[in-house]
Amino acid sequence: GNKTLQAIQRVGQAVNLAVGRFVTVGEAIANENHELKEEMSVACIEARRAGETIAQLTDVASLDHPESDSHITIFTDKTGVVKAARLLLSSVTKVLVLADKIVIKQIITSRNKVLATMEQLEKVSSFQEFVQIFSQFGNEMVEFAHLTGDRQNDLKDEKKKARMAASRAVLEKCTMMLLTASKTCLRHPDCESARINKDGVFHRMRLALEQVIEIVTDSRPNGENEMAPISIYSGIKEFKNKVEGLRENLYFLSKENLSTMLEVILEHTEDFTDSAYTSHEHREHILELSKQAKMELEQLVSVWMQAQNQKTKDLMEDLEVAILKTCQCMNELKREVHGAATSLAADLLKYHTDHMVLKALKITGVEGNLEAVAEYTCKLSEQKEQLVEMCRLLRHVSGTEPLEITCIHAEDTFQVTGPQIISAAETLALHPSSKIAKENLEVFCEAWESQLSDMSLLLREINDVFEGRRGEKRVYLSLPRPGKHNANLKALKPVKLDTEEQAKIAKLGLELHLLTSDVDSETEKWEDQENEIVQHGQGMSSMAYSMYLFTRGGKKPYFLLWFILLHAFSSFQIFATEGTKLASALHALSEQVHHDEKPLLLLEAEKLISMCKQLQIAAKASAQGKSATFTKVREELYICLKVTPTLFQNKVIY
Repeated sequence: GNKTLQAIQRVGQAVNLAVGRFVTVGEAIANENHELKEEMSVACIEARRAGETIAQLTDVASLDHPESDSHITIFTDKTGVVKAARLLLSSVTKVLVLADKIVIKQIITSRNKVLATMEQLEKVSSFQEFVQIFSQFGNEMVEFAHLTGDRQNDLKDEKKKARMAASRAVLEKCTMMLLTASKTCLRHPDCESARINKDGVFHRMRLALEQVIEIVTDSRPNGENEMAPISIYSGIKEFKNKVEGLRENLYFLSKENLSTMLEVILEHTEDFTDSAYTSHEHREHILELSKQAKMELEQLVSVWMQAQNQKTKDLMEDLEVAILKTCQCMNELKREVHGAATSLAADLLKYHTDHMVLKALKITGVEGNLEAVAEYTCKLSEQKEQLVEMCRLLRHVSGTEPLEITCIHAEDTFQVTGPQIISAAETLALHPSSKIAKENLEVFCEAWESQLSDMSLLLREINDVFEGRRGEKRVYLSLPRPGKHNANLKALKPVKLDTEEQAKIAKLGLELHLLTSDVDSETEKWEDQENEIVQHGQGMSSMAYSMYLFTRGGKKPYFLLWFILLHAFSSFQIFATEGTKLASALHALSEQVHHDEKPLLLLEAEKLISMCKQLQIAAKASAQGKSATFTKVREELYICLKVTPTLFQNKVIY
C-alpha cells in the first residue's frame, strides 16, 4: 500500500544521504593523497551515482503512474535496484580499501620519520643538538602514537589488537628511557655501561616499531609465518574437540593424529615438571595425570577401532564412557597446571612487592659502592629468571590468545629491563654524584615496578577466564585522587582533550622537561649545593619535571583534563612562588658581583619576577568550560617555559 511505498522511498533517500556523507569524506581523503587520488575519485563518483540511482528508483513522487502502477513499477524494476545496490557495494568497498591503504601508508611514513630521527639521536655528541632533535622526535612519536592508536581501535582481530597494544606500550615507555639513557651517555661519554644501556633502548624501540608495521601490513619479514608456541590450554581444547567429535563421526581423523596431539600437550607439561619453581606436590600430580591421560587414550583408541568395524550399541556406550573419561582426565590436568602457574605467580608477586633489590641498587649506586652493586645485580638477575619463568608458565594457562600475548610481552619486558637496570646501576656506581645517572636508574626501576604491578592484574584476568567470569571488561585507570587543597574542584567532570590539544600539551611538557635537564646539569656545577640559589633552582626544576609527568598522561588513552586541573593550578602557583624567592636571592647576589655584571643579573631577576607574577595571575583566574580551561593550562605551561630558561641562560650566576 501507500505506507509501504513511502517507507521504501524513505529508505532510498536515507541510503543516498548516507552515501553522500561517506563520499564527501572519501573525496577529502583523495585530495590529501595524490598517489591514490584518481582511483579514489572514480570510486567516489561510482558510489554517488549508485546512491542517486537508488533514490530515483524508490522515489514514488517522480512516477506519473497511478498508485497501483507505481507499486508495480518499483517492485518489477528489481533489476535496476539490484544493479544499483551491487554498484554501491562495489564502489563503497573500493573506497574503504583505498582509505585503508592510505592509513597504512601514513603509519609507514610516520614510522620512517621516527626511525630517521632516531638515527640522528644516536649520533649526536652535544647536549644542545640532542635537545633540538629530541623535541622533533617527541612530536613525531606523538603523531605515530595517535595513528597507531586509531588503527588499534579499528582492528577486529583480538590477537592483533593485543600485539599492537604491547608494541605501543613498549614505545611509550622507551621514549622516556631513550631520553634519560641518551642524556647519561652524553654526560659520561667514555662510560661503557652507559653506552650499553642506551644501545639496549634503541634496539628495543626498533623492534617495537617493526612489529607495529608487521601488524598493520599483515606481513612478517622474509616471509616467516607467525609461529607462536602452542599453549597447554589451547592444546587441550583442540584435543578435547577432536575426541568429542568421535560421537558424530568415527572416521574423520586417525588414531596417530590424536596420539600426536596428546604427545605435544604432555611435552609442554615438562615446562612445569622441569621447572625449579614448581612445588613437589604439583609436579607429582602433573606426572600422575600425564600417565593417566596416556592410559585413557589407549582405552579410547581400542574401543574406537572396534566401533569402526562393528557399530553395536554396547560398543557405542563403551566409546561414550571412554570419551568422557579422557576429557575428564584432560580437565584435571588443565586444573593442575593452572594451579601450579597461578600459585607460583601469586607467591612471587607477593615476595617481590617491596622492591628491596631495586631500593638497595639505588642506595649503593649513589654511595659508589661497586662491590655492593655487583652483589645486588646478581640478586636482580635471579629475580628476573624467576619472573620470566612465571610468565612462561602463565602463558600456558592464560585461556585466551590476547592474554597469551600479554604474557609473552611481560616475559620480554622482564628479560630486557633486568639487564638495563643493571647497566644503569653500574653507571651510577661509577659516577655516584651524577644526577642524570640517578634519574636514569629511576626510570628503568619504574618500568620494572610498573610491569610487576601489571602482572597482578594479568593474574586476576587469567583466574577470571578459568572460573568463567569473562563477561565484563575492566578498565584499569590509575586515576589521581584530589588532595585537600582541591575541594573547590570536586564538581569537575572528566573531559577528554582532542588529538590536537593532547599533542600541544604533550609537546609543551616535553620541552619543559628538556629545559629542566639543562637546569639540573648547570646546578650540578655549583660547589656549594646548599646555596639558596641552587636550592630554589632545583626546587623549580623538580616541580617543572612533575608538570612534565602529568602531561604524559600515563597509561590513559587520553590526557584527562580534570587530572591536569587538580594538579596543575596549585603546582603553577607554588612554582611561581619558588621563582619569586629565587629572584630575591639573585638580587642579594647582585650586591656581591663585579660592577659590570650587576645590571645583567638584575635584568634576569626582574624578568623572573615579571613572569612569576603572570603565572600567579593566570593560575588564580577562573576558567569555565573545556576550551577555556585547556587554553589556561596551555598558557601557564608556556609561561613556565619562559621562566625556566632564565634560570641558566645568564651564566653570570654560575
